[in-house]
Amino acid sequence: MRLLFIGDVVGRAGRAVLLDRLPGLRRDWKLDFVTVNAENAAGGFGITETIANEFLDAGADCLTLGNHSWDQKEALVFIERQPRLLRPLNYPAGTPGRGVNMIEAQNGARVLVMNVLGRVFMDPLDDPFAGVERELSACPLGMACDAILVDMHCETTSEKYAMGHFCDGRASLVVGTHTHVPTGDAQILTHGTAYQTDAGMTGDYDSVIGMDKEEPLRRFTRRIPSGRFEPALGPATLCGVAVETDDSTGLATKIAPVRLGGRLAEARPGFWE
Repeated sequence: MRLLFIGDVVGRAGRAVLLDRLPGLRRDWKLDFVTVNAENAAGGFGITETIANEFLDAGADCLTLGNHSWDQKEALVFIERQPRLLRPLNYPAGTPGRGVNMIEAQNGARVLVMNVLGRVFMDPLDDPFAGVERELSACPLGMACDAILVDMHCETTSEKYAMGHFCDGRASLVVGTHTHVPTGDAQILTHGTAYQTDAGMTGDYDSVIGMDKEEPLRRFTRRIPSGRFEPALGPATLCGVAVETDDSTGLATKIAPVRLGGRLAEARPGFWE
């Protein structure tokens, strides 16, 4: 099974490269399932229903979010009627939407996708490890589903690595999001789970993690905000992770980083070319 995970889409530039590239990638790489982290898609902060529908129409099977889930208040409403849009599963009980869902892949396979928010240097929520454990126990890989993908949205590499090892042998892919910089550690862990600490952002890298440079520089140098953060609008790089799984076990057999367009050096999964 061929899975593609695309990292945090930031603003108009990120949306443009995603909408331009994704239909061709689905066709050329014969992708079975595509997940997109879209929590920064609307002006860098949150997501709207219009943007969510555009991404799904372009070929995304599932959209995940993170700590900016509710920056666009309309998301509190439309997430209830869009089962393919996931907010972190460790929000308190009663939060709108869902943090995990089983979604049918293009080839008919059953893919369980989880979105989870870390707690180190972030707003404290319910225990992400306990939440993931409940879902993994309720839906074992290779028995109740054909693939499991965990989007670990958090600040620290240590918490992301811990989640990777926690899920090793029980998930197809654990991938980190939120820090907007692609890491060079794509690997298959000891028991067969594909892992990368951060998928990187899909946005303009001539920026400060996707934002126009001027305001972040002013805040770092003067410590006085003079305006709001605005997404950078230059040519964007689509970043993500490509994974191939064993159809009998759901575990990973191949993993490779993806970087297309914009300023970063190109990376493609050679095993699909």
